[in-house]
Formats: sequence, structure tokens, C-alpha cells
Amino acid sequence: MSSGNRVNQVVAASIFAALGFSAPAVAAVANGNLGVQIQITAECRVVSASTLDFGSHGLLVANVDSSSVLTVQCTNGTPYTVGLGLGAGSGATLASRKMTGPAGATVNYSLYKDAAYTTLWGNAVPADLVSGTGNGASQAITVYGRVTAQTTPAIGTYTDTVAIEVTY
Repeated sequence: MSSGNRVNQVVAASIFAALGFSAPAVAAVANGNLGVQIQITAECRVVSASTLDFGSHGLLVANVDSSSVLTVQCTNGTPYTVGLGLGAGSGATLASRKMTGPAGATVNYSLYKDAAYTTLWGNAVPADLVSGTGNGASQAITVYGRVTAQTTPAIGTYTDTVAIEVTY
């Protein structure tokens, strides 16, 4: 290299230094990995249950049918069963649940797993339960109810509360 080029390089470096410029520093780099995970476990929940409303009637001289929808959500691939309790009415049975009204009077009704009203829905034995497999999303299940013809009690509103039990 000639002495002229060398002088030019030194002059250029001096000017860059005077102006605050410097040659880029070489940085060292270290690499690593971050582990990320989640464990999904089996879980179910009751999302909602609409009221089973039999409407308004003057006399209970024929069957009164109605339906309601309850919604459950279970982890994808999780098998589950849904049971329905007997309700809060005194003396209720699987075949004859009781809505209670004025002065403790009752209206008998039953809950079914099918629209033909042939298979009672309870929570005692596997045959009484509705089975399914979760898909991770909410799943709607229809509850069919029937008030059978019976002696009509006093005027008033009759209600009951039935527990929903999801086993998984």
C-alpha cells in the first residue's frame, strides 16, 4: 500500500472520529430456547338451563307437554353423563316429580330423555342418565317434560327446582 493511501485512510479515520462516528462494534450473540406448555385436563360445566315452562291452564284434563334445553361444555374427547335430580317437591319420585304451589298443593310432572316421552330421566342408575362426549364447545341437550292429567289444584303458580349433575 502506498504512503499516500495510508495517509488518506488515517485522515478519513480521524475525520470520522472527530464527527463522532466509529466503526461498528462486533456484538457477541448467545442463543437459547424457552419452553412453553399447557396441560389440558378433563372438565365439564353446566353452561345454562332454560326454564321448563308448561304455560297456563285452567284444568289438567289432558297431558301438557313442554321441553327445555340445558347446555353443557366438556373438554374435547371427555365422556360425560347428565343426571337430573328428583326436584325439591315433597314426596317426588322419578316417575312423579312435584311442583309446589299455594298452601303446599302440588302438580305432578315427569322428565324424559326422548320426545316420545317413553324414557324417564333421573340420576340414580346409568339407564336414567343421558351420555355424551365433549367436543370442547357447548352442547345442547333437550329435556322433555310432561304434566299428566290429574285433579287440578287451586289457582296459583307451581314451581320446582331440579338439580343437574354432570359426571365425567
